[in-house]
Amino acid sequence: MEKKPETHLQETDFSKWFLQAIQQGDLFAYGPVRGTIIFKPDGYELWEHYQEAFNKKLRAEGIRNAYFPMLIPESYFLKEKDHVEGFAPELPWVTEAAGEELEEKLALRPTSETVIGGAMSEWINSYRDLPMELNQWANVFRWEKRTLPFLRTSEFLWQEGHTAHASEEEARERTMRMLNIYADLCENLLAMPVYAGQKTPSERFAGAVDTYSIEAMMKDTKAVQAGTSHYMGTNFADAFDIKYLNSDNQHTLAYTTSWGTSTRLLGALIMTHGDEQGLVFPPKIAPTQVVLIPAGNMKKNPDVLDKLKDIKRDLQDADLRVRLDDSNNSAGYKFNDAEVHGVPLRIEFGPRDMENNQVMIKMRDLDDKEALPLDGLVDAVKERLDKMQTRLLETAKEFRQAHEHYDIDTLEDLQAHIEKCEANGERPGWILAGWDGTDESEAAIKEATGFTSRNIPFNPPMEKTVDLYSGKPAKHTVWFARAY
Repeated sequence: MEKKPETHLQETDFSKWFLQAIQQGDLFAYGPVRGTIIFKPDGYELWEHYQEAFNKKLRAEGIRNAYFPMLIPESYFLKEKDHVEGFAPELPWVTEAAGEELEEKLALRPTSETVIGGAMSEWINSYRDLPMELNQWANVFRWEKRTLPFLRTSEFLWQEGHTAHASEEEARERTMRMLNIYADLCENLLAMPVYAGQKTPSERFAGAVDTYSIEAMMKDTKAVQAGTSHYMGTNFADAFDIKYLNSDNQHTLAYTTSWGTSTRLLGALIMTHGDEQGLVFPPKIAPTQVVLIPAGNMKKNPDVLDKLKDIKRDLQDADLRVRLDDSNNSAGYKFNDAEVHGVPLRIEFGPRDMENNQVMIKMRDLDDKEALPLDGLVDAVKERLDKMQTRLLETAKEFRQAHEHYDIDTLEDLQAHIEKCEANGERPGWILAGWDGTDESEAAIKEATGFTSRNIPFNPPMEKTVDLYSGKPAKHTVWFARAY
């Protein structure tokens, strides 16, 4: 049985653990501009696997990909007052080009509602043009004051979907369908459980009528907003003149939506599954699913390496992502390298295994090794990977449930809970609490504790009846937590 290092860095300094894990796992490098990162191949491949899975969902929904310019004129933002106010503090501007000052300054896109809304106003003329549903994969810019690789950077990658519909009912249905797709991908691809719900008005997307989110708990029990879907009503259609001629020959405003997920999902993935040794990747999204490691002296035992090459070919033929580590490093070094890179399954094979017609396997999330016969190895490996995918999701659900609190009903209770956790070196977790629906109560909770509303869950574990701060009757049951 292999023992993991007793460093306990996850418990004592989670941010340091996170940075150490992504650096040792070779996922990124810092960019030359403050707050930017370079996605190294393993880091980018994680994003590619998410893209592949999401694009498959889009095709099933009949939604197509497009691409819009990165530079957005200031006049576009000014058309939607709430939107520009929401993003103004984070916008980087281009004011000069080719040595000349521009007549109108241009923003590096923080999101594309404005430029896509302008295009839709030209493309949509009749009810026959609806619904219009587009998605784009792009980079966006938000000049963050405090940054953390993958979680919060000045430039990041994302997908953003934008749709226009003939009715509020259709637009709201699309809003919720996309939220459900996000939840499904988080749970079934990333093995990351999430709570779906509605954001409070203070957390609503700038210019939206309603914002919905999925929220995930990290291993330090902080929350990450893993995806959002917005019902925009006619706000953007009015601002950008997105009108169509309906079947009664009348010009009518369209109802629009927008929805998005970003590379912060990769940070959330790491913070959900990583352990003291470093990265742990669910098999479905892992850049390398299986690593093959020869044991013993390869020069003296060339048959071992030849057999591993045969095994690699068989696994690749079964659509598995496989790497053969035939470097000159020691076996111990190779084992550790596979661990810190989060490879789900390790296969060890040496002269004795050759004699016994078997391999030894080690799952990244388990301590014990297991002998598997060479006969039927491909099916056995696929089965172990499937079980690990399920196991990681169940483990994350158990962790989340162990750090949810349903019995904190007053601000004093919450403050006492936080003090107790800090004194004992424990994580405060998430609080399910009542909210009276006022901005004042929500702001007071944040001011006193640092806990923010995450969302109003659609299916809360229980209903709360009293506001956490005011003591007044609760209008909603809300998840509160500290968040990234």
